[in-house]
Amino acid sequence: MVRKLFLTSYFKEVATFLPEFAGELYEKKIVFIPTASNVEKVNFFVNSGKKALENLGAIVDVLDLSTANEKEMKAKIADNDIIYVTGGNTFFLLQEMKRTGADVLIKNAINSGKIYIGESAGAIITAPNIEYISSMDSIKKAPNLSNYEALRIVDFYTVPHYLNSPFQKITSNIVEQYSTKLTLQPISNNEVVLVKGDKLTILKN
Repeated sequence: MVRKLFLTSYFKEVATFLPEFAGELYEKKIVFIPTASNVEKVNFFVNSGKKALENLGAIVDVLDLSTANEKEMKAKIADNDIIYVTGGNTFFLLQEMKRTGADVLIKNAINSGKIYIGESAGAIITAPNIEYISSMDSIKKAPNLSNYEALRIVDFYTVPHYLNSPFQKITSNIVEQYSTKLTLQPISNNEVVLVKGDKLTILKN
């Protein structure tokens, strides 16, 4: 099956690109995973992402990995048409994905053709490893995370909010530090990376 990923910094800014990528969204069921935002004070993007999906006609089904039981988690990932993972702390998100086994379920779903939308942390986590983002996200918020191996769905490393306030300095430092070591993909808040199989396209709003 062809992998289909819609990777963003800030979904609300690029939501208009989704119907062309994912097809008609009216009454499509989207499992919406806000877990990364649980440990962040700033989380307005969760509601704006949810609202943008509802405005496109989608049915949003929230799944918080930190509180859901295994049966609920498996059912929601399997039964929905699209997987959406919000921004927040990437290390906490990875910790909870590994703890619950959602990492394997999500990876299998993507590999079987289910569309994945990753916003900020949700985009970062598709890389092979997330250590490169440690200057942007606090590792301390994931005390039980033993390694930084991530989903490894793509072979590049998304740098969200590139040169956007308040991340101008942090993002340019990440690019400076890692550009010779990793295949970075910096994106601003009004850009989206579309992955279809091995084809990668960047659109700007």
